[in-house]
Amino acid sequence: MSITPHSRPVIGVTLDSEEAGGYADYPWYALRQNYMASLAELGAVPLALPHHGELADEFLALCDGIIVTGGAFDVPPELFNEQQSSDQVRLKPARTLFESAIVKGAMLRDMPLLGICGGEQLLAVLTGGTLIQHIPDALPDALEHSTTADTENAGGKKRARHPIEILENTRLSKLVSARTYEVNSSHHQAVKTLGSGCRVNAVSPDGVIEGIECDDYYFCLGVQWHPEYLQNEQDRQLLKAFVEAADDYKNARRSSGKAMAKAMNLSHGK
Repeated sequence: MSITPHSRPVIGVTLDSEEAGGYADYPWYALRQNYMASLAELGAVPLALPHHGELADEFLALCDGIIVTGGAFDVPPELFNEQQSSDQVRLKPARTLFESAIVKGAMLRDMPLLGICGGEQLLAVLTGGTLIQHIPDALPDALEHSTTADTENAGGKKRARHPIEILENTRLSKLVSARTYEVNSSHHQAVKTLGSGCRVNAVSPDGVIEGIECDDYYFCLGVQWHPEYLQNEQDRQLLKAFVEAADDYKNARRSSGKAMAKAMNLSHGK
């Protein structure tokens, strides 16, 4: 598919939020540049989405696809009918409320949707699934899935990586060219159970769910890793397929709008 410069699909990208302090004396939004850079490189127009739930419909009207990003926070356990069981759970209620509205609105419109890291977990919960609240507590023999402190390196962090297996006969298996490959990993929670209409599409060697998809939608998919780094060909293939799905949505919406306008003109004798 060829996407021309003046007809690029618009991808809404949810922002992270922080309270006053550090960068600014007032509450502020933030997002790594590679979320936006990767989308622009692959043919989309990225659009940052601030946390105004009352504007969710207006935001969605501007978009042809939605990416729900990750961040250093968690989905509230009460959303999947559990009490908080780990002191590692960190909440951002306003962000979760907004992203929930965006996810529900995108799914209602069958708009292409990609959840990344925490976005995958939110997608699982909103479709009736549950989460592991802290992997080291629930699965003590699991691989290292999160970034840890590393005082020996200048960056001060040890970046986790591990292999994944893409499951056969899934949408994801048709989008990427390898069945096993290595991904980055930066999460302490994971999907535990799935809701109706969803399936697992990727797992790590320790059995942790690394990706999910919803069968009843044109493109509704979540991955636990961060493909926006474009660290391998498979990440590029996944994001490119998402951008192309958004382009399909844009073209279908444009055709529908033209048909509606034509019908209205005919009904008015024009």
